[in-house]
Amino acid sequence: MDIGHVEFRLLGEVAVWAAGQPLDVGTPRQQAVLAALLVDARRPVAVETLIDRVWADGTPTEARNVLYSHLSRIRRLLRQVAGGAVAHIERRHAGYVLDVDPDLVDLHRFRRLVEQGRDPRGDDAARSAALHQALALWRGRPLAALTGQWAAQVRASCDQQRLDAAMHWARAELNLGHPATVLGVLPDLVAEHPLVEPLEGLLMRALHAAGRGAEALDRYSGLRQRLADQLGTDPSEEMRTLHQALLRGELPAVARPEPVTVAPALATPAQLPQDVSCFAGRDRELHRLDALLAEPGTTTMIVIDGTAGIGKTALAVRWAHRVAGRFPDGQLYLNLRGFDPTGSPVTAAEALRALLDGFEVPADRIPAGLEAQAGLYRSLLATRKVLVLLDNARDAEQVRPLLPGSPGCLAAVTSRNQLASLVAAGAHPVTLELLTTTEARELLARRLGGSRVTAEPQAVDAIITACTRLPLALSIVAARAAIHPRFGLAVLADELREATGRLDELASADPAIDARAVFSWSYRQLSPAAARVFRLLGLHSGPDVATPAAASLAGIPVAKVRPLLAELARAHLVAEHVPGRFACHDLLRAYAAEQTLAIDTDPERSAAIGRGLDHYVHSGYHADRLLNPHPDDVASPTQPPPGITLEHLAGRAQALAWFTAEQPVMLAAIRQSTGLDAQVWQLARTLRRFLSYQGRWHDSIDALSAALEAARRLGDPLQQAYAHRFLGGDYIALGCYEKARPHLDQARDLYSSAGDTVGEAHVHRYFSWMLDRQGLHREAIGYARRALDLFRAAGHRAGQARALNAIGWFHALLGDYEEALHHCRLALELQERFGDRFGQAETWDSLGYANHHLGRHAEAVGCYRTARDLYHEFDDRYNEADTSASLGDAHFAAGDTESACAAWQHALGILDQLGHPAAEEVRHRLKAGG
Repeated sequence: MDIGHVEFRLLGEVAVWAAGQPLDVGTPRQQAVLAALLVDARRPVAVETLIDRVWADGTPTEARNVLYSHLSRIRRLLRQVAGGAVAHIERRHAGYVLDVDPDLVDLHRFRRLVEQGRDPRGDDAARSAALHQALALWRGRPLAALTGQWAAQVRASCDQQRLDAAMHWARAELNLGHPATVLGVLPDLVAEHPLVEPLEGLLMRALHAAGRGAEALDRYSGLRQRLADQLGTDPSEEMRTLHQALLRGELPAVARPEPVTVAPALATPAQLPQDVSCFAGRDRELHRLDALLAEPGTTTMIVIDGTAGIGKTALAVRWAHRVAGRFPDGQLYLNLRGFDPTGSPVTAAEALRALLDGFEVPADRIPAGLEAQAGLYRSLLATRKVLVLLDNARDAEQVRPLLPGSPGCLAAVTSRNQLASLVAAGAHPVTLELLTTTEARELLARRLGGSRVTAEPQAVDAIITACTRLPLALSIVAARAAIHPRFGLAVLADELREATGRLDELASADPAIDARAVFSWSYRQLSPAAARVFRLLGLHSGPDVATPAAASLAGIPVAKVRPLLAELARAHLVAEHVPGRFACHDLLRAYAAEQTLAIDTDPERSAAIGRGLDHYVHSGYHADRLLNPHPDDVASPTQPPPGITLEHLAGRAQALAWFTAEQPVMLAAIRQSTGLDAQVWQLARTLRRFLSYQGRWHDSIDALSAALEAARRLGDPLQQAYAHRFLGGDYIALGCYEKARPHLDQARDLYSSAGDTVGEAHVHRYFSWMLDRQGLHREAIGYARRALDLFRAAGHRAGQARALNAIGWFHALLGDYEEALHHCRLALELQERFGDRFGQAETWDSLGYANHHLGRHAEAVGCYRTARDLYHEFDDRYNEADTSASLGDAHFAAGDTESACAAWQHALGILDQLGHPAAEEVRHRLKAGG
């Protein structure tokens, strides 16, 4: 039989075709065995993996025997194809291998053709041809008759690859001038994926290129309605820009390629913590992990479990560094704080945002809903090889939304719990037991030197026994021994034995609890002042603490707290993981909290917590002033109470760095500080501007929601109005207008009832911004005018200027450019009079836009240059890039191509750095203009 006439099909029903005829592939269960081997053609698949893939509804007792029967029948089936010369099954040490040319399997041929079609070295015609061949291989739903989690994962991955290939093909066809071909395919695909905006955008471009512009505009209206109904959001900025270009007739007939996803602009994360320098033991576990990874395509999740302090993180990090080269697309790390003494594990939303941040996904591309965020995360990983290390998980529910769906990725999870449901779903468990005596001795030798350990074997045995062979306890004892190299180990063993005897009443079968004896022994060696600082660290909210914050917590100067923190670090009770920032194991934090409850009085603990919060409130206020020296929305807090050490920050760069380091701590404090409503509200208010500048809208919503609840308990209507107003603003930034409107309504009503005219005016300005984002510019003018009237009534000049500029901008968008210039000049006059330089940047940009559209290109160039320089002064990178792109347009319209390209190149450099989708449009302008 001609080998070329043989085909194994997975992209539809599982099938084998030979000489143009289908062969009998047996029952769905047998098809599942065949598919499980074909997906990993020429790679070994372990028996356990085959069983997991095949039996989705529970593994029967005789699963292995049934599997062997299916394999025997498949062997007979393969012998019908050229006597077994085309494909055959081999039994190897690592599992069963279906030895077949991958190009005879439609799934593998599809992937090869897609890779060929995305090769940037080929031209559009070659890419289109390869992608067309790839898409033609689809005959229906992949693995159509198969059920279960594995089949669903393969199906989801295939669907994503098909969608990606179809969009690349459509772009190539449009570039070749074939819109009719695209229109013959895309409508059905859009019906399958009605919320994929880039796909709808391609269909709109094809309709426009085919002379059916009205239908393209109708498609946008339909998309906007679907997004509003199903996701509660509006089309993305790219889609709104495309819509506006269609309305203005500015869209070229043939679109240049745009990225299908954010993938080309993604960073390659390398987030693994530093490897443990004195790692010892665990050879058996490391070999097991290596063996699991050696089974290609079979291992996508590993769970490392064991008691607290037993070294789960150390093992996971050591192994992750060891295999990082197998994951060239990056390594993500996230501490889920599942057993944090504060009782505040990382939520799924927080975790997903952190993982997306690892790829440097721009904030405006992260959707608002949790499911949509999880979908984006899985999509980013779908075609990548990434290692995801999820440390310190509380339970399976915390982990499940964070798991990759791609067989090329690996999730390694550590937890004190066994996470049985994940294991049942296919995760490979690795349980850590206590170190053996030999391993414990090796750990001490690595830290203290082999000769010192060999010299006192009985003392070493006593230390190992007292530490119950728990790595964390052994490390603490080793740290004390290292501090005093002249002390005999026997002396330390005696001290430790005495401490253990005192805590007999705390004895437990759990070595992590028995480790209290070691903690107690090390704690008692501290000076009284260092012991007090250690106890108070148990009251701190964040995952780590900076030196000035620790000084505030203790109510002592920085000069006095530094040597105390150094003493704690030498005792291995804290670690200076970043210069000037200290963290400790959560067992030690829990022990510190126990000690402060036992020793310090309620007033002492309350005062320490208050000082810690006040440190962040007052330091944050000064950092916020550096970000915006002329705010009108934040009143200065009262003078800091005695004992508070403020951060000494000089300039915007230091303020941004401080906020970046402290925002996880401040967000944790906002969540955890029950009964301290005034400080919670102040913390959220202080953090708001930084989060807004950084585009961290989701974190801002979390903080402001807590602030709103605190303001309600305080009974302060103006604080409630403030929280509602900025919650509305955050939802506008995310495009969630249905969620924004109720907050703005409540803010307006509260400000009006309180007689706060300025606050009410700001809310009307926010309404105008929301309408502008929705393309309702005429309606937006009405709200901006109302804001202007209110600002004038209150004598608020900064607000008047912002409202005037908004009115001018909306007139410009409506084509009334002279009226736009009039209002913007009035705004600029006010802003120059009282020094609102950021407001001037916005107004100069509006003036540039109006002049450009009036054909006054020289005036537009001058306006845009001024705006760009002012944005640069404020380090507002996006607006600097946006204005630079407009500056390039003005130069180009004036006939100065060289200057235009220079401005566009400047904009492109920033946008590429930000990973912003607008970069592609600027890149197109450069190609067209150059």
